[in-house]
Amino acid sequence: MSNLTIPGLDGLVDTEKGFISRELFVDSELYKEELDKVFTRAWLMVGHESQIPKNGDFFTSRMGDESVIMCRDKAGKIQVFLNSCRHRGMKVCRYESGNTSLFTCPYHSWTYTTDGKLQGVPQYRSLYEGQLDRERNGLVSVAKLENYKGTIWATWDKDAPDFVTYLGDAKIHLDQALDCRDGREGGSEVIGVHKWILPANWKFAAENFLGDTYHNPSHRSVDLIGIGPSAAAGKKGRRDNEMEKAQHIWVSFPEGHGVHSAVQPSENEYMESFLDNPVLEEYFRHCYEERKARLGEHSRLLPFVGAIFPNTSYHGRQPRGLCAWHPQSPTSTEAWRFFLVDADAPTEVKDYLRRYYMRYSGPAGMTEQDDMENWLYATQASTGTVARRYPFNYQQSLGADIPSYEGYAGSTTLQPTEQMARGYYRTWKNYMSGANWDVLLGRTDK
Repeated sequence: MSNLTIPGLDGLVDTEKGFISRELFVDSELYKEELDKVFTRAWLMVGHESQIPKNGDFFTSRMGDESVIMCRDKAGKIQVFLNSCRHRGMKVCRYESGNTSLFTCPYHSWTYTTDGKLQGVPQYRSLYEGQLDRERNGLVSVAKLENYKGTIWATWDKDAPDFVTYLGDAKIHLDQALDCRDGREGGSEVIGVHKWILPANWKFAAENFLGDTYHNPSHRSVDLIGIGPSAAAGKKGRRDNEMEKAQHIWVSFPEGHGVHSAVQPSENEYMESFLDNPVLEEYFRHCYEERKARLGEHSRLLPFVGAIFPNTSYHGRQPRGLCAWHPQSPTSTEAWRFFLVDADAPTEVKDYLRRYYMRYSGPAGMTEQDDMENWLYATQASTGTVARRYPFNYQQSLGADIPSYEGYAGSTTLQPTEQMARGYYRTWKNYMSGANWDVLLGRTDK
């Protein structure tokens, strides 16, 4: 175990020169500080409203290393609570999902309503009357909650800014993943969740989705067999054809978020992608044309991947989904991938995408297996006595960024870069230093 302390953060994170200590990925004391200083303040993605469509529906999720309940109460309001009884801490909900009118602790049978109120206490009159304040012993609720285009986000920090302010200029990029394929706002639903554990630090996964395309040789075998969603003869690669002529941009934001998006040329037209399936071809062509008519010039922006600080990532198009990288220990992460489709898409489209998503992503997906191998070996390489003396190099495209590109704000690079990672770890350092929200949002450096 390292004896590093928080005052030594300057020696761990040098984003000006581009070096990050390996201690960030293995040190147990830093990990404890992350849970206390990052995960109790940042906005964290909890789930999606489509997972709890009816009153009484619930889904058990995670915030940092703690279990939480996302539920819809009897009035239809979405709630997020710490999954812990106020009496002795036992989980009051031990199922992944379901429907209920009450959460009952299996230890001493304290019972809570779906809006978090303490309702039932065995032998209350003889044991607690006059002493127990029911109002103050309900389930612990998050400080703030936001339903953003169907996705549910929460924070434990009552002083945190509203979620849209927290997103900053990364908002328009995340929107491309959450909005309907035809340009309507919102409208996505979750069609499945993959959960698995990988022996790697959670930040390696988050960093990968900031826009690290430098690692694409890892997926060479996938590209060679042609795992693109169309699977058409002669079509190699893994991406939508409509991105082939686009200008790719890599963007870092002061809040710590980072994205890799693409901007199509103004004269770009739809490229046929699903010639082997007329139903899919008609659907995706229709979506493309509707989006262009609805959004105009803004339809040129296409999402690739991105990460919302600290631990939520997204795939924007194919496959389309959200990832949550839940910390378990310095060297272990529980990965959750939420697969998204338009809620009103034809059944044949949903079934097709479901099969493609599983082939591409998740613990058995061809690309995710490549990534996991990279992350676990990188974590192992950070534990060696000698290896820990040498920081990781983050100097790629250092100084090559511009303030914006075609009106899309953010520190932007037009080539593969580690600018987003440098910004991410600069923000991580600010959280770990206990900075105020003006600093965390990049409004000031003091």
